[in-house]
Amino acid sequence: MLSYLALLTHTDQLAFFRLFGYLTFRAIAAVVTALVIAFWINPLLIRWLKVKQGKGQPIRKEGPQRHILEKAGTPTMGGILILIPWILSTLLWASLTNRYVWIVLLVTLAFGLLGFLDDYYKVSKRTADGLSGRARLLIEFAVAGVATFLVMQLESPDLSGMLAVPFLKTALLPFGFFFILVGACTIAGAANAVNFTDGLDGLAIVPVMIAAAAFILIVYLVGNEKFAAYLQLPYVFGSGELAVFLAALVGAGLGFLWYNAPPAMIFMGDTGSLSLGGALGAVAVVAKHEVVLFIVGGLFVLETVSVIVQVISFKLTGKRVFRMAPIHHHYEQLGWNESTIVIRFWIVAVMLALLGLATLKIR
Repeated sequence: MLSYLALLTHTDQLAFFRLFGYLTFRAIAAVVTALVIAFWINPLLIRWLKVKQGKGQPIRKEGPQRHILEKAGTPTMGGILILIPWILSTLLWASLTNRYVWIVLLVTLAFGLLGFLDDYYKVSKRTADGLSGRARLLIEFAVAGVATFLVMQLESPDLSGMLAVPFLKTALLPFGFFFILVGACTIAGAANAVNFTDGLDGLAIVPVMIAAAAFILIVYLVGNEKFAAYLQLPYVFGSGELAVFLAALVGAGLGFLWYNAPPAMIFMGDTGSLSLGGALGAVAVVAKHEVVLFIVGGLFVLETVSVIVQVISFKLTGKRVFRMAPIHHHYEQLGWNESTIVIRFWIVAVMLALLGLATLKIR
């Protein structure tokens, strides 16, 4: 919205407003704005959620036993603390004529609403099990499929329905109409992968911010014709504006982390994890970097794979590969301190993000 102020440059006195036309300035402003809004409203929201939820998020009895003692009474739905600053900052600083911005906002809000309903069901019914898993997946894939279809309509004909392959020069695999399934799997898969990771204080939000920061650079380069040509990346006109959206995510994430750091005053819940993961997946689809997302967000992939392996192993052999899944609970059962697990997983997330960014140059 404020990007329109860049038009007010017809006199020297108004030359300052030229800054509002620069993507880098608006991205930095989006971080600061989201952070300020978060620090302003988050304490109020936490108090309100505590009053409304009473006993807080129900803790799974089959999970680590210390969680029942240490985390009982902590309110959930903390994703609201992320979504409000994130969306407000995006609306303030992003160009609202950019259709990609509206598509990723649609995905974010839809997945956030689905997560909110899931959290509400858990709190109101006092159960650790939320909505039906099949129904939730159906809705996720429906929203993700529609978003992918809309993205394909905006892409140039030479990119529509194509899957970019990292490490190879301008390698594109044609999927045609079936790319909708690829995009839907990317968006829904990212949402559920972040959801699996959200199990310890601060564990999910920092890797999400790391992945978002990596994709700020990616969308900026992909959305710039000269940089994209130099690096031999697919040029996606208009995708650079998503840097503002991701920058706002980083600012809102920092504001949330202030209250989610161990010991957490609030949990993000499905409201946060689904919206965050869905947003990252949608951005990756727009930027034609779906495969790179699985590298940058490799920590989320690792958490998801640990759950899949555990389930398959138990059903086929009756034995568990890990002491508990997702894998961060496995390390808890081994006696690792929660802060040790969280910080080491953050380090892994940084290393994987750097590896993902390396694909931009290694061709």
